[in-house]
Amino acid sequence: MEDDKWQMYRKESRPNKALCPLPSAIAWTTPLQFAIMVQMSSVPQTNHCQQCQWGCPPLSVDAATAAAARDAQAPLPPVTCSILDSVIAAIFTVDLDWRITSFNQEAERITGVKRHEAIGQHWADVVRQADADSDCALRQSLRTGKPMVDRHSSLTTADGKRIPIRLSTGVLYDNQGKIAGCIESFRDLSMVEELQKQLESQFTYEDIIGRSGPMRKLFEMLPVLSDSDSTVLIEGASGTGKELVARAIHNLSPRSKKKFIAINCGALPDTLLESELFGYKKGAFTDAKQDKPGRFAVAEGGTIFLDEIGDISPAMQTRLLRVLQERVYEPLGSVTPIKTDVRIIAATNKNLHSLVQKGTFRDDLFYRIDVIRVDLPSLQDRREDIPLLIEHFIHRFNRLQDKSVVGLSDEAWAILLEHEYPGNVRELENIIEHAFVLCRGGQIEMRHLPGWLRGVDHQQQALTKPNSMTLEQMERIMIADALRRHDGNRQLAAKQLGIHPSTLFRKLRSLDIDVPEQDGRSRK
Repeated sequence: MEDDKWQMYRKESRPNKALCPLPSAIAWTTPLQFAIMVQMSSVPQTNHCQQCQWGCPPLSVDAATAAAARDAQAPLPPVTCSILDSVIAAIFTVDLDWRITSFNQEAERITGVKRHEAIGQHWADVVRQADADSDCALRQSLRTGKPMVDRHSSLTTADGKRIPIRLSTGVLYDNQGKIAGCIESFRDLSMVEELQKQLESQFTYEDIIGRSGPMRKLFEMLPVLSDSDSTVLIEGASGTGKELVARAIHNLSPRSKKKFIAINCGALPDTLLESELFGYKKGAFTDAKQDKPGRFAVAEGGTIFLDEIGDISPAMQTRLLRVLQERVYEPLGSVTPIKTDVRIIAATNKNLHSLVQKGTFRDDLFYRIDVIRVDLPSLQDRREDIPLLIEHFIHRFNRLQDKSVVGLSDEAWAILLEHEYPGNVRELENIIEHAFVLCRGGQIEMRHLPGWLRGVDHQQQALTKPNSMTLEQMERIMIADALRRHDGNRQLAAKQLGIHPSTLFRKLRSLDIDVPEQDGRSRK
C-alpha cells in the first residue's frame, strides 16, 4: 500500500525546486530524495506545497516557530523511515539553527546515538565530527549554497571510538527557494583504513616506505647486506633516508642487540671529530680532566654510521683509513692501539668517485669503504611512492599530535603530486607537518600548505611545465588513487578511469600493483 502511495505521489504530484525543499546536490529521481524532503518536513506546519499531498513546509521560519516545531516532533511516515533506513550511508539533516531534524538508522549505528536522542540536538554534539568547530563541509555548503562531495573526516562515537568517514553535504530549500537547512551523508571507512594499513605494511621495511622499482630492489637487498659484516657505502641526495637504511641494516643484522651510533662527520671540525670518534685520555689537552670514550668504543660490537663522510679533511681521511685497514685506533693522548669490533656504514650526498678523480678524496679510503654500495633514488625518481609517503606521514602525525586528519583535498593532492621535491622525502615530511599545524582535523586543504607551495607562480609553473613523470608512473598513481577513492572496488575504479574492468585487471598485473584481497564490494 505504501509503495502504491509513493508511485501515485511521484506520478501525479512531482514537485519542482521552487516549491519543495530539495538537496541541491541530488536530482529528484528516487524515493530517497522524497524521503529526505518529507523528513525535513515532518513537523506540523500550516503551509503546504500546492502540489504535495503530504506537505512540504517552508523551513526558514522565525525562531519561535522553529522551536515549537522541534518540540512537536511528529513521527515520520513509515514509508519515509523505511526508505531512509534502507540506505547504506548514514544521513542526517539540520535546520538553520544547526539542530538535527532527521537521523537515519545507519547514522544511529555509526555514532551510537539513538534517533530520539539526536533529533533536536545541535549536530556537533551528536555527530562529534573532527572538524565541526572549524570550516567543515556542512558550514561550507550553507555559506556557499553548493554541495561538498567526497570529503574525508572522522568522528568520535558515543563510546569514544574514532571512526574515519567519507562525507558529502548539500543544502535544502524551502517553498520560496530560500536555503532552509543542510543535509549530510557519510560512510564508515574503518574497514577501508584497516585494508590500507595491511596494504601499506607490504610496502614498509624497517620504517622505509616505497613500492617503486628502486625501493623494491632495496628491500630485496637489505636482508643480504645485514648478514654480512662488510663496510657499506650509501650514496644519495640529502633527505633520501640514508640513515634509515643504515638503521635497517643494523636492526636486521646479528649486531642488532648492540648499539647503533650515528655521527655527522661534516658538522664537526677535525680536532673535535677525532676526539668524538676515538675519545681521549686524561691530560690529552687542557680541559681533559678525565678519560672519555669515543664513538667507536661506545659502538663496540654494534654499528657506527659515518654520515657525510665526503666532507672530512684529508688528514681525517688518513686516520679513518687506519681504522678500516687494521681495525685499531688510538684515543687522543694515548700511544696504545685499541682493537675495535664495529661494522662501519658510511654515507654521503656527493659522488665520491668524482671526488677521487679530482684528488679531494683519498682513493685508498674510497676503495676501503666502497665494498658494498647502495644508491638511494631521489623522490623525483620514485614519484609513484609519493601517495604512499603522504599517507604514512598523515598516520604518523595523527599519532604524534593526537589529531584525526584523514586525507587531502583534490587540489592539495594535485600540487603535492606535481612538486619536484629538491629536498626529497624530508621536504615532503616537512610539508605535511606544516599542514598539520594549521589543519585541526578533516582534510588537508590548499590553505594548509606552505605559502610558497600554493603561490600562483608555483601553481602556474606546475601546470605549464613538461610532466616529469613517465607514463607508467602516472598510470600507477592514477590507478592507485582510483582504488583508494572507491575503497578497493575495481568495478568503480575502472569506471572512474574510463576503462573496462578487464583492462584494469591487466594493468594491475603488468604494473605489478598490489591491491587488498577484498575488493571493497562486500560490507559487514
